[in-house]
Amino acid sequence: MTHLYNLYNQEEPNENSEIFSTLFQNDFVRVESIRSWLKAPGELYDQEQDEWVMLLKGKAELEINNRILKLKSGDYCFIPKHTLHRVLSTSKDTLWLGVFSS
Repeated sequence: MTHLYNLYNQEEPNENSEIFSTLFQNDFVRVESIRSWLKAPGELYDQEQDEWVMLLKGKAELEINNRILKLKSGDYCFIPKHTLHRVLSTSKDTLWLGVFSS
């Protein structure tokens, strides 16, 4: 049976936190929604997977290999595996779509 879900009807994060929800996963790919509200830099990531991320709602600043990117709704980028990156800050209403693959 097919189920219908809504990406926008999800729990809101507390200040300086993120909520990760897996929307789809198989042996090759994982799709996540990420809700962020960060006023201080988040965790520094060095991931085993490639990541494609799109900012669906809000504003954010990313640091990728010591380069700062200012994102607005609709912006997206590809982060190759083992590329150091982190979220520096986001607006309260930030919603990401992340696609991870090996």
